[in-house]
Amino acid sequence: MTLKALVAGGGIGGLSAAIALLQRGIDVEVYEQAGEMREVGAGIQISPNGNRALHSLGVFETLRGLSSNADEKEIRLWNTGRTWKLFSNGDEVVRRFGFPYLTVFRPDLLRVLAERVEQLKPGALHLDARCAGVSQDPQGVTLELADGRRARGDFLVGADGVHSRIRPALFGHDDVQFTGMVVWRALIPMNRLPEHMARKVAVNWVAPGGHLVHYPVQGGTLMNFVATREGKTWSGPPWNLPSSRDECAQAFAGWHGEIQTLIRHAPSMHKWALCLRKPLDRWSTGRCTLLGDACHPTTPFLAQGAVMTIEDAVVLGHCIGKLHTDIPAALSRYEQLRMPRTYTTVNRATENGRRIHAPELATPEMAEEYGAREWSANAIGDRYDWLYGYDADAVTV
Repeated sequence: MTLKALVAGGGIGGLSAAIALLQRGIDVEVYEQAGEMREVGAGIQISPNGNRALHSLGVFETLRGLSSNADEKEIRLWNTGRTWKLFSNGDEVVRRFGFPYLTVFRPDLLRVLAERVEQLKPGALHLDARCAGVSQDPQGVTLELADGRRARGDFLVGADGVHSRIRPALFGHDDVQFTGMVVWRALIPMNRLPEHMARKVAVNWVAPGGHLVHYPVQGGTLMNFVATREGKTWSGPPWNLPSSRDECAQAFAGWHGEIQTLIRHAPSMHKWALCLRKPLDRWSTGRCTLLGDACHPTTPFLAQGAVMTIEDAVVLGHCIGKLHTDIPAALSRYEQLRMPRTYTTVNRATENGRRIHAPELATPEMAEEYGAREWSANAIGDRYDWLYGYDADAVTV
């Protein structure tokens, strides 16, 4: 093929899309606004469906060597620590779905993806290249950069996140919507924690109006900490700011002693405003399309944000590979294949947020009956099997 793709954004979605396209012989140029390849130091969870997609991109084994297997995944009650198991055997997850559930240091994932792009096409990634807009004609697209440079290609993928510049250029302005939820994040050296807390387990503490997640990353040397509270205010950009242990501790006052231990041992804290955008009726127009958070930002309450983005990239690669003689048709097919799954995931993540922030979790007595219903084996299977069993590499284009 002689096609050239322009990718706006060099994050997880943009790099995954670049790999999927390069694997099919399509020329790719990636434009990233940052001056260096770096990612906010935080963890993400990659469920079996995400690792299946990463395998198709040729990076799973490398990433697995840098990550931690989640041998268990559990729900705990905010005040007593009462535990419900989502799964208690990592090997069983592999037997059922073919791939493990990994907890991953986000910069490791970004680096592995960038190295794969460089392997497939040296020099494909352009840094310090902020995307400002796009125009198109029947023959191709022109990407406009903030410094006045222009790039020309056959089609464009907007993978520049929830604060996308490409999205309004294609579909008009729409405001970012603050959800009223603030998220505190930290990375805690595992050797600072008591031995009984240094487990290879992804833990979700649940409470009325908030929850807190922690799990090991970087082979178990760090504990990733993510804590969310509802009913907060935020004045506007910037959407993340430095915070403090004291501010976080105040937000989670009265929670279990293990939570206080985590907060106390955090070297530093940052806080994020959790933002969304309204769903779009379409992602593609002509020779341009969107991918990942640029078109389907989600709350993190199913741990599927990055995973959905990686799946997008794999499916996009298949659509371009098969329908490359008609780019608008290829992009339309990609959208048709991905919109139902991603929007269902967004809606179910919102539902799960209500579930883990429910008022029924206020007391141990109320929580007992609630937890027996919401985290029974049947309920867990209904909630997660459709997610984890999906194979982005096997879609019918």
